[in-house]
Amino acid sequence: MRARSDCADLVAEGSIRINRQPTVKAHAKLRVGDVLTIPVHGSVRVLRVVSLAARRGPATEARLLYEDDSDVSATACIAAESSAYRAP
Repeated sequence: MRARSDCADLVAEGSIRINRQPTVKAHAKLRVGDVLTIPVHGSVRVLRVVSLAARRGPATEARLLYEDDSDVSATACIAAESSAYRAP
């Protein structure tokens, strides 16, 4: 998302999840360890909060505040689906 208003719109639609729970509050409090699930361009990103910023700063600093767990989750889902499928 490029603008804060775009992010607020996603939250208002209920598209953003915090710890698997949909939220409609753009002002929802985040804590270290929280997991955000965000739909982005037809895929889903899973982000884990690593740290909180004392102030609003540049994007380079913001990237240090979270870990992207999207690849891990996608791999886990694929593995779960393939193990759940049994040929007749």
